[in-house]
Amino acid sequence: MTNTSYLKLYFEKRMLRILLLGIMSGFPWVIIGSALSLWLKESDLSRSAIGWAGLIFGVYAVNFLWAPLIDRLKIPFLTNKIGHRKSWIFSMQIIILLSLVCWSFLDPNENLWLIIAIGLGIAISSATQDITIDALRIEQIGKHEGSSISAGAAISVVGWWTGYKIGGVISLISADLFEKQGIENYWQYSFIVLTLIIILCSIGLLFIPEQSYRSKFQAQKKADEKILSKLGDASKTKKIIAWLSGTIINPLTSFFKKNSIKVALGILAFIFLFKIGEAFLGRMSIIFYTEIGFSKSDIAFYSKGIGWITTITFTLLGGLFAIRMGLLKAMFVSGAVMALTNLMFSLLAWVGSSEFLFALAVLLDDLAAAFATVAFVGFISALVDRTYTATQYALLASIGTAGRTLFASSSGTLVDWLNGDWGIFFIITALMVIPSLICLFLIRKKIKLNE
Repeated sequence: MTNTSYLKLYFEKRMLRILLLGIMSGFPWVIIGSALSLWLKESDLSRSAIGWAGLIFGVYAVNFLWAPLIDRLKIPFLTNKIGHRKSWIFSMQIIILLSLVCWSFLDPNENLWLIIAIGLGIAISSATQDITIDALRIEQIGKHEGSSISAGAAISVVGWWTGYKIGGVISLISADLFEKQGIENYWQYSFIVLTLIIILCSIGLLFIPEQSYRSKFQAQKKADEKILSKLGDASKTKKIIAWLSGTIINPLTSFFKKNSIKVALGILAFIFLFKIGEAFLGRMSIIFYTEIGFSKSDIAFYSKGIGWITTITFTLLGGLFAIRMGLLKAMFVSGAVMALTNLMFSLLAWVGSSEFLFALAVLLDDLAAAFATVAFVGFISALVDRTYTATQYALLASIGTAGRTLFASSSGTLVDWLNGDWGIFFIITALMVIPSLICLFLIRKKIKLNE
């Protein structure tokens, strides 16, 4: 394919649908990430407390546990009306919207644990909708359209960052404006503004076409019948055993059959370790910005506004690089670039609140993060079996999230242990990618991708 042909992939109608799905996936992260962190910071919570509050992201690491059920269970009424995948996404959007409304009535100084509990509810709903968003996204593209898989991954990442960055701009600027107007509960008013984004996205979701769920359910039913035939008679107990086996065991055995056990375990180890350094940086970045003297408006402009534009640009370019060099090589290159750009934050920490260095650090970080995420999403998408799309993608993505969440929750504690030495902290985050790249190097010749 020529470069022009590669670019045309981005302008297909189905890429617009994938963009919207990415926005819906990324938006909740800014709610329970940047917005919640800064809300708690301005309520005088410590860095360690804010870091540990990030454990609510742990649900993203375990959503594979209920992914098989979402692959199999229908939402009454909604599934028949709007489709199996969309019915789950729509339901979770409603829960997130209601959670934001609840937050708007609460004060962190009086209702901290209730706020965290609602944040956990948002995280569970977001992690649940991600299962079906990823499945619906992958199913928009044919199984053997290798180039389109990479292009779709790039557009999905553009959507994710758009939801995350634009959500961040709206939440930070609205909170800043309400604060300047003398409104005491400025964050609570900002959360009401954010509900409008959810409403608009939910309306757009209804226009995304979805493949008939019946053929998928029939394939799953045949797998259940095959298991049942091995069990003997079709008693109610054995039907339940067959259903559970088909729901939970078949997606796992399919993954290990495609790759040997040794290679499959190597893949899982790589996915677990790859983005830990990025997560450490991301979890503490907004706290770092405020501590060295940047205002909410500065952060909104540089980190969210300019960051959104650069992320989109670099994501689309990263998608083209991933298509040209192949997903496996792209993983190695993006990992190395991601580590090197983390060092820019060390320089910013040592120099202080330089707007030029801030903009440069954000630009380089967005370049690395965009490229790494495109390669990572494309890599996982090319591994899954289409019969168990939601379950397998959720399993692989959850393992990656587990690594980021379990370790990054201690990011604030690490900064405190370093006595607030942000420069050394960011150097440590740069070194964290090395174990994952060693893992990938050892199994590189034996991985089977749908490219």
